[in-house]
Amino acid sequence: MLARLARNAAGLRNALLDLLFPPRCVVCRRAGSFFCAACSTGIEKINPPICPRCGRPLHSPDCPYCKKSPMQIDGTRAVAFFEGNLRAAIHAFKYHHRTELADQFGAMLHDHLLTFPLLTDTIIAVPLHADRERARGYNQSLLIAHALGARQNLPVWQDALTRTRATQSQTELDAAGRRQNVQDAFAASERVCGARVLLIDDVCTTGATMDACGAALYARGAKSVWGLAIARAR
Repeated sequence: MLARLARNAAGLRNALLDLLFPPRCVVCRRAGSFFCAACSTGIEKINPPICPRCGRPLHSPDCPYCKKSPMQIDGTRAVAFFEGNLRAAIHAFKYHHRTELADQFGAMLHDHLLTFPLLTDTIIAVPLHADRERARGYNQSLLIAHALGARQNLPVWQDALTRTRATQSQTELDAAGRRQNVQDAFAASERVCGARVLLIDDVCTTGATMDACGAALYARGAKSVWGLAIARAR
């Protein structure tokens, strides 16, 4: 009874706050939501045909990326391309403390999985190094993971994967540099043994970070590892 009253009070408080200070789109500033329908419908989603392993659009029978640098994890998927309005929204979320966007990003991943399901038991977010997480104040991938887990009714294992050393920002490196930068940078707990893991990140560029996470998870006996991101580089 008390818990229900508390939830109702919280709902009324949030509704009042929305009325007095309506959410505004981080891209166009239109009132109504933090990433409005007009801006979000303009993103280009990634649809089949795609490579079954790396998830990139497939224009020939063989994926040139996987032929050159095959991934070790079961596969990666992303909702849309990292450009335009989606890029602006992710940057606001990641670098400007717009953590309110986590719920919408979680909903985007949930909708994607309803159309393109993956067999998983648990959700694990790509971890930040402790120093970087303290500086930022949050791990953006973990916020998305919790929003997705609530919709998918899947547990989020927050401490099952850790980043054991600080790494250079991946944005400054080429594909080979990215792989070397994150090699052996993660460690998993024995908890993942036998688990089918859904690994969550905000952006996937070459897949090097997810692959390095996957290597740590496999080393502890994970049954499968699928990577899922909001966006990926074209």
